[in-house]
Amino acid sequence: MEVKVQQWGNSAAIRLPATVLKLMNVASGDVLELDVSAEVMTLKPAKAKPHYKLADLMAQCDLSAPEPAELAAWDSMPTVGREA
Repeated sequence: MEVKVQQWGNSAAIRLPATVLKLMNVASGDVLELDVSAEVMTLKPAKAKPHYKLADLMAQCDLSAPEPAELAAWDSMPTVGREA
């Protein structure tokens, strides 16, 4: 399949046909990853950055595990600076 490089402001652009977007399962506004080497360009959907919720992270914690030794004295440490 051939596509034409066209001017778009100070950049150049190509249009991706609807059939290609459907095949790649992407839509307008989605982020793609571009890899370039020699004369080859590869486009693929960018991996989504994970979104964590505190409740989900806390659910993974083993609250029955003993407290690490580094944290045992945390509450009795003297204040430093203006955090108190």
